Formats: sequence, structure tokens, C-alpha cells
Amino acid sequence: MKTIDFSFELPEKLIAQYPPAERGQSRLMTLNRKTGERSHEKLPLLPEILCGKSFLGTSGEKPLLVFNDTKVRKARLTGVSQSGARVEFLLLQETQKNKWKTLLQHAKRRKPGQCFTFFDDGNNEINKAVITESGAEFRFLEFENPINDNWLDKYGSIPLPPYIKRKDETSDASRYQTIYANQTGSAAAPTAGLHFTKEILDALCAGGIESVFITLHVGLGTFLPVRCENITDHIMHEEQFIITEETAQKIEQAKRKKRKIIAVGTTSLRALESAAFLNALGEHGIKRGRQNTSIFIYPGYEFKIVDALFTNFHTPLSTLLMLVCAFAGKDLILESYAEAVKEKYRFFSYGDAMLIF
Repeated sequence: MKTIDFSFELPEKLIAQYPPAERGQSRLMTLNRKTGERSHEKLPLLPEILCGKSFLGTSGEKPLLVFNDTKVRKARLTGVSQSGARVEFLLLQETQKNKWKTLLQHAKRRKPGQCFTFFDDGNNEINKAVITESGAEFRFLEFENPINDNWLDKYGSIPLPPYIKRKDETSDASRYQTIYANQTGSAAAPTAGLHFTKEILDALCAGGIESVFITLHVGLGTFLPVRCENITDHIMHEEQFIITEETAQKIEQAKRKKRKIIAVGTTSLRALESAAFLNALGEHGIKRGRQNTSIFIYPGYEFKIVDALFTNFHTPLSTLLMLVCAFAGKDLILESYAEAVKEKYRFFSYGDAMLIF
């Protein structure tokens, strides 16, 4: 299967550069993957939609929503090289004390031994770092002084995706974060969750729709582009996720009662499918605790846990587009994306949403 098979035409003007004026007011396309039927709705109608017969289990019980409560780190820093060049770094993960796995601009030019100095807004020196080793897509940066989340909150910036062609603004600190974000560790937002407001969550609860939370820290595995001609040659990077005992029990109980499991976002889906296993009774169980995943889901994958997916509209040639094509069928997804373009939906992180069932 070729990477180019997952391409589509997208006018640049449909790539959302800002979030909607009000959180929770985006458009929503619903897609029935069995019939191919689509409808165009608004986000505030989501609780009503999920109470409909399409989302009831075989015994009439309402679905279970699974959210990702990871929190985006202010992980973007700008350093100055010894030659005076300004270089932007995205800190992904602290692998040892003071040593961070990073993405950076013009990585091929950056060799082990190169040093960088970091300054605050008043041009006061706040830290130094040196590249200690390199990988295919990243570099390891060792800081002179400790880096923690409090330090990054003070000196770092929210790492907006590269297709947002503007500088981050004060509002991005809250709008590029879900309202239920709790566990710091992501280099990008689980963007499907950005649509949810307290009012929508309360309406879901009032409608008898239960919600649970897992944590997957978004990293290279989610947003690194596919550069291989054949998708099977692409290697996903590992990401960490956590599923608590309580959450695993609720998901397993829902599966036994044949309730619909709805993943809010591709990150929630990847965590659930990675944690799935067959128990002694031949039922799908969920592994507990802290885990790693490098799962790559593309057409041909057989889903074990997830029955419906709430997600955004994804970039061409990406693993996320391949995942939704696996869930609903490539032709149907590309037809739906073409309709979204025709109807002028907003795409990507700050864009509109899609409910596939």
C-alpha cells in the first residue's frame, strides 16, 4: 500500500490558523461507516446525537466515552548557537537527568558537541545545553541546569503545529489544551478533545453517557510524517500511556454488556487498541498500568475495543489519516474529506470535528 494513496487536495485557506471564537462551537460531520450516510451538525448537538439509537448497545445501554487527559508541556524553546544563530527546540522527553530528546530546526546541521545558550525575555541567560548524540529524527540535548515543568511554564512556549503559520499568542496557552488536561507530558495536544466544554461534558453526563480517562503523552509516534513510499516501511516511535485499574474495569464491563466504546481522538484509540488482549474466556481485556506503544494502524487492521471515533480532520499522507481510513475504509474517508472541503470545513488541530460510527 502506497503512502501517496492517502493524499487529497486541501485549499490552504481551510487549514485553521486559530481556534473557533468560542470553544465547543465547531462544526461536526457524522459518518456512518456501514451505510456511508453523512450529516452536518454542530458540536453542541453531540450529547443528543450520542443518545440516539445508533449509539445504543444491544441491550439499549448508552455508550462509554474514553478521553485522553494528557497536558501539553510548554516545550518549545529558542536557543542561540555559538555562531549567533537562533535555533528552535521542541523537548519531547527527559531520558536522563538534565538530558532531553528533542526535535529541532535544520537537525542535519546540528552535530554532537554544539552548544546553545537560552535567554529570558529580558535577555538574561537562563540555561545552557550541548548536543550529546543524534538520532534519525531528533537530537539529545543535555542542559547545564535542571529543566522541569515549572521552569518550562515560565520560560517555554506552547508548541503549535508547523501548519499554523503564526506565532503563538497568549490565548493558545489555554485553547491548545483540553479543559480536562491533567497529566503533563505531551508535545502536542490530543486535538479532538479541544472541542469539549464543561457544558458539553455536563450534558453528556446528564444524558446518562459515562466518561473515563486514559493518559497518552503525544510525541513523535503521533505527528511524525510518513516519508516512505510504502506505508509498511514506516516505523512508529514509541509513546507512553497509562490506563488505571478503575478505567480498565469500566471498559471491560462495557464490552461485556456490549455497550459502544467511543474513543475521543486517535490517541485514545491507539492506547485502547494497544492495551487490548484476549483473556481466558476469549473476551477482550485491557492491560493496566504504564505502557509503551508504537502501534501503526492502517487499512487491514482489525479493531478490538473501539466502536466509534470522535476526531478532527487530518493531514494528507499522515498516520492519523491512515488510521481513520482503517476504521471506516479509505474510499469512504476520502469521499467524506472531499465533501468536507466542498462544505468548507476547517481542518487540522484548530479545525472542525468528525464522528465516525
